[in-house]
Amino acid sequence: MMRQVLHVLVLLCCLNMVHPFCPAQCTCVFHGRTDGAGTRSVLCNDPDMSDIPVNVPVDTVKLRIEKTVIRRVPTEAFYYLVELRYLWITYNSINSVDTGSFYNLKVLHELRLDGNMISVFPWESLKEMPMLRTLDLHNNRLTSIPNEAIPYLVKITYLDLSSNKLATLPSDLMDIWPPFNGEPVTSNASQKVVLGLQDNPWFCDCKISKLIEISKMAVTPVVLMDLFLTCSGPENLAGVLFQRAELDNCVTPSVMTSATKITSSLGSNVLLRCDATGYPTPTLYWARADGSLVNNTVQESPGDGIRWSIMSLHGISHKDAGNYSCKAKNDAGTVEATISLSVAGSMSTTVSPPKPITGTGVPDQDLTYDSGTARPVLTSTISMVVSRRQTTMVAVPAKTKTTPGNDVQKGSLKPAKIKQGNGGQKFPSDEENKKSNASKTIKDLEIVEETSDSAVLLWTAQGLPKNSPLTVVYSPYGEDGEDDFKRTVETNAGSGKILLEELSPGIRYSVCLVAKGSAAGKDPCINFSTLADGGQNQFFIIISSIACVLALPLIALLLYKILALYCKGSEAAQDEEELEKESYVKFETITMKQRTMNSHPTELWARRPTHESERMLLCSRSSIDSQMTYKSDSSRSEYLC
Repeated sequence: MMRQVLHVLVLLCCLNMVHPFCPAQCTCVFHGRTDGAGTRSVLCNDPDMSDIPVNVPVDTVKLRIEKTVIRRVPTEAFYYLVELRYLWITYNSINSVDTGSFYNLKVLHELRLDGNMISVFPWESLKEMPMLRTLDLHNNRLTSIPNEAIPYLVKITYLDLSSNKLATLPSDLMDIWPPFNGEPVTSNASQKVVLGLQDNPWFCDCKISKLIEISKMAVTPVVLMDLFLTCSGPENLAGVLFQRAELDNCVTPSVMTSATKITSSLGSNVLLRCDATGYPTPTLYWARADGSLVNNTVQESPGDGIRWSIMSLHGISHKDAGNYSCKAKNDAGTVEATISLSVAGSMSTTVSPPKPITGTGVPDQDLTYDSGTARPVLTSTISMVVSRRQTTMVAVPAKTKTTPGNDVQKGSLKPAKIKQGNGGQKFPSDEENKKSNASKTIKDLEIVEETSDSAVLLWTAQGLPKNSPLTVVYSPYGEDGEDDFKRTVETNAGSGKILLEELSPGIRYSVCLVAKGSAAGKDPCINFSTLADGGQNQFFIIISSIACVLALPLIALLLYKILALYCKGSEAAQDEEELEKESYVKFETITMKQRTMNSHPTELWARRPTHESERMLLCSRSSIDSQMTYKSDSSRSEYLC
């Protein structure tokens, strides 16, 4: 009885292997042949399906998951389907695909993910599918294709990226296909590559210049699904067909440095320069050997496709030695050039160890430590009688230089002595900490009132006494390490400003403010430029010339008006005199005569004698009124003509 039951179980297992279980929300179809062999396809299109099915028959060759609400393809979702050759996950709601989603699909030939909401595709997952030839990402939300995806697309013969949000492509993408990969162009249909790029907002620049070039070829191994691709940008090319657009190809940058090896003295300033060319114009940046970026750089582009950059190091020390890389980057790639910097020289420090109180003039021996070799060297000094212990830091003497009218010694630092009370002891490490903190109290350096031969330096001192000595060191930019060009001025922290004189016109200068006992390279510095020679004079000459040109016509017009008025006044006086002489009529003065009884009763008026020129009178009334008669003695005319 038990043997029969065992036979039944074995039979059921065999039947189960012959007819594998099919997922409840899917349809499984076996395509058999007369020889007993065949393939199995599975279709899952239930609108309520929200996850990738995990119980798909292992012998499935074609799996279609369509029109579901699945939103994610998890890791190793199909790792057991070792015979799967066609995987269609189309028109779902997928927005996330893991890097390991297609793990172990060694024989997969076709992957279709069109009609989803994928914005980022894991291109590195393609290495799990070495036999893949068809990749369909149509109608998704892709915005870019990284350069890292290019190696995984070499064997793809059908790539559909249409109806996405792609604005550009990697400039090297077309280099994987003829003729840009160096292989000859053939008409063999088996070697054709089909690209679907339509319905994307293409920005037509040098990145897609090779794609535009392919669209113009009559014979090409790359076949575009839609030949009428158009540009969406820039504005001057919006709506222009690829076949009619003219673009320059991207050019990989090339970098050239001013030197490959530089050796500079300790404490000096160093300038490193590199030049780059490429299209588009590359961007330059500097990095140390450990990869950290250097910030104190300037760069400029004098023309299209050209750029140069300068990195500055102030007061270099041994820790600044090493390799510095100038890297140039544009859309076509990144290149770099390296400059090796070596620092030569050493700084000596003399430290007087604590001594007990001794008599005057007793010679003692001190230890001098060389910073380069760290070996003690005996030196002889004279200890003065003091009631407290002292520590003396002696700076290395430098060249001295004086300026006219100034007896202060230039280019050297006086020994800085630090006294300690209460019998305390000062160690070299404490002195170094004070040195590094000294320069941090000077800030807000500013140059004002620049002229052709002078400038005013302003600063703010915090934490330092007003009478703390400061040294202003200035020299032409790039000549900081040369003592022949360096000038110094002694001042104090409380002054807040100083006049820099005897400058050369039109020269760029570097000025640093050094606190006594500060460490090299820790001092605040600022760069400025003087005005060109005669710049102000030329400015005033130009302004004066313009003023003269404008004022002279006005002055001439004013003089003309004055002369005209003067002449007109003289003529008016002469005309009035002539009129008075040539006037043929004058008023005659009429006086009343005393009435008397005489032989001539009609003579009522008397006339006073007049000159010859007053014989005729001007009548204000008409001739009729002038000739009127008098009817009686009591009536008379107003005027007598």
